[in-house]
Amino acid sequence: MNIQKIKENSIIDKEIVYFKEIDSTHLYAKKILENKNETEKIIIASMQTAGIGTKGRKWYTGFDNNIAMTIILKPNCKIAQLNNLTVDIAKKIQKAIKELYGYELTIKEPNDLMLNNKKISGILTEINTIGEKINYLLISIGFNVNEENFSEETKNLATSLKKEYNKNFSIEEIIIKILENLKGIEF
Repeated sequence: MNIQKIKENSIIDKEIVYFKEIDSTHLYAKKILENKNETEKIIIASMQTAGIGTKGRKWYTGFDNNIAMTIILKPNCKIAQLNNLTVDIAKKIQKAIKELYGYELTIKEPNDLMLNNKKISGILTEINTIGEKINYLLISIGFNVNEENFSEETKNLATSLKKEYNKNFSIEEIIIKILENLKGIEF
């Protein structure tokens, strides 16, 4: 992954932390947030060994084939303003793929994106609060870009852009476009 290409994009105004391999970008974000002074940032990995999805499910990320990222935000809003947040994020990812390639993803609410009736992307959002005050918001996105190897249990349920269209796609280009579209979500 060319992390420099992502960092040099002017639309991205948060620090980017990159790992070739990590257990989980989401779990790493939670760990560093134990430091109360931690700032907003984007954590990206070329590979996750223990990626997590909703309901504690595992999210597989093959090396340099897919998107595994977590965005740490500290929104200044009320919890009620985050209603439908996961679906709004899914719509922004859907829009990014449509703008880049003309492909139509469908949303399986609340947190999955589908291509040809197979899961291509998952979103995990987590909000940490004290009363009405939001301490932080985590947005974790897994997106199968160039993956060709799926486990026996997921090969009929999951897909990737490469599997569907038989060509390689730019992970960096997709990350940049997703982040650009996510800037449109108001907190």
